[in-house]
This record gives sequence, C-alpha cells and structure tokens, in this order.
Amino acid sequence: MTGTIDIQIDKIAKSRVSEYDVNNVPFGKCFSDHMFVAEYADGKWQKAYITPYGDLPMSYAMSALHYGQAIFEGMKAYKNAQGDVSLFRPIENFNRLNRSALRMAMPEVPEEIFMGGLLELLKLDSAWVPTSETGSLYIRPFIIATDEAIGVKASETYKFVIITCPAGKYYGEPIRVLVETNYFRAVHGGVGFVKAAGNYGRSLFPTKLAQAKGYQQVIWTDSVTHQYVEESGTMNLMFVIGDTLLTPELGDTILSGITRDSVLTLARDWGLKVEERKISIREVLTAHGNGTLKEAFGCGTAATIAHIVGIGFEGKDYDLPPVEQRKFSTKVDEMLRNIRKGNVEDKFNWMMKVV
Repeated sequence: MTGTIDIQIDKIAKSRVSEYDVNNVPFGKCFSDHMFVAEYADGKWQKAYITPYGDLPMSYAMSALHYGQAIFEGMKAYKNAQGDVSLFRPIENFNRLNRSALRMAMPEVPEEIFMGGLLELLKLDSAWVPTSETGSLYIRPFIIATDEAIGVKASETYKFVIITCPAGKYYGEPIRVLVETNYFRAVHGGVGFVKAAGNYGRSLFPTKLAQAKGYQQVIWTDSVTHQYVEESGTMNLMFVIGDTLLTPELGDTILSGITRDSVLTLARDWGLKVEERKISIREVLTAHGNGTLKEAFGCGTAATIAHIVGIGFEGKDYDLPPVEQRKFSTKVDEMLRNIRKGNVEDKFNWMMKVV
C-alpha cells in the first residue's frame, strides 16, 4: 500500500447472504451485497465509494460498448477453519490489471485505490466467503471506458469497479479439449497477453463449435502455423511428459497466469524439471503414442487445475491417463488448496490476510 484513500461507504440495510447457501451456488451468478467503484475524470481518479451491488446506469453511446476499452482481473479470497479471510497473491493481479490498462490506452489504477477498495469491500462482505474446501469468493475487478461519445479515440472518463461472488468448482469434471487449427485467440503485436474483454468475446464461437462436437474447451494454437499450442480455453496449458513439466513460454500471445506461475514455482521447489518453451501439438501426440505423456491440464484462477482427459485433433481422439493416476497435478492442486485455506505453511508468502 502506498497511501490511503477516503472511501464513502453506503452500507446495505440488510444483508442478502442468508438467502443463499454460499457453499453451494453456481459459479458467477450470485453476487455479494456491495461493490467498490472509483471514477476517473479530468486526468485523475476520484470519487471512491462502496455501494450496494446493483445495475450500472449508462448511455447506449458509452465508449466501452462500441470500441472495446474494457479490461478485467480474476482473483479469489478464501476463509480458513478459524474464520480468517485471506487473498491469494493480490499484488500480482494489481500489477497485471495495470499492464492491461497500459496496452488498452486506459489510466493505471493506483495501488491505494485497488488494494484500499478491495480490502474495505472484503471486510464488509466477509460473510459471503464460502467455508467449503473447494469454495472461495471470486473477485472481479474491471475498468470500463465511460465517455458518452461516438468516435474512435481513447475515452477521457472511466470507472474502476470491483464485484464479488461466492463460487465453488468451475469445472465439475475433467474436460475433453479440441485442438483449434482454424480460428485463433491471439496474434503477435495484439492483446493476447492482457485481460482485455475482446479476447474472450472472440473465443466464444470456436468454443461453441467444439462443444457441439462433444468437447468442453479448445486448445488454441499459434496464429501463423497452428502447430504450437498456446492456451486452453481461458487457462494456461501444461503437460507432464516423462519426468518434465512443460508449458508454452510467455509472449505477447499468452496471458501471464498467476496460477501458472504458482504451479511452476511449486514444481521447481519440489525438484521437478520444468521447461517453458514452444510445444508443438505433434510433440504432445508423439509423447501420447510412446506412452510418455503422463498428464495434461489447464490452470487458472477460476478453475485452479482442470484435468484434461481427452484431446481431439484432426478427427481423432486421444485419451489420457485417468486423474487418479496423475501424481503431479493432483498434488499441486491439493497443495494450492491447502495454502489458500491455511492448512499448510505459506512458505512463499502468497496469502494476504484481510480480516
């Protein structure tokens, strides 16, 4: 924290939390009592306040709707057995939001606004944090351009908003994925390395096509050759081949995932060989053919670890070993859960206590 801010708080008269079982709600559809808002105008952030969760009053000419100046983050808060609420690596989310802002010609958010607003909001809505082993409070900070104007230019006004929702597992079961070799997620020089809203909008149609064929997600490949794997759906992608954990190297087409970094940190700490480099789909399938492909999984804030049990490529399905045989991904999933829940030592100082 670099300073403090005055936050006007309009507290809801009666909490709605008793109307829900926060340990058993669908992901992203049940929202907590309050939201944090800060407004940007005249070259500075101002008017920071917490207000009851509600709709956004807006003009149909609002710049974000027409020109795509919209970015967001995804992060989580956890409650341990003692009732303490903690955040997982929040400064990494703060830094990434501002990298996104710079790329999208939007103003950076000061740390005192991001963290000050987030901590006050969580203190107010701590009753919404699930207590179940796989439960968490999903946190969605985002910035939208709010100029009421038609014309292609960077907006001069913005809103920074934080909303939260109790959440369980994102994927209830292991997933089957289709290697996408026609559409692509990102291009060099584009915005694939930031969390711009448009990245997700462009992914929906190819994903819909894959789902119609019986897959839950796609594996994105590079836009030039479609030979090299990049991400899976909205997650970073990892493979255990032989005695090595492999993941695509970061660049301007791949998001620098905080869960990704956490998984790699734990793998190296445990002495596992790790390689961050280009990985072709042919290499993966060759490893499948000779029996050295032990595991494949996606990792991200929402899913944490999503086991991949089948890969579709060029009309053929390749089945992977069952989840119960996977030593690394099941171990890392359990370790991350235990760190976040306060069940084991937080040796990397990833958790920040809120209340």
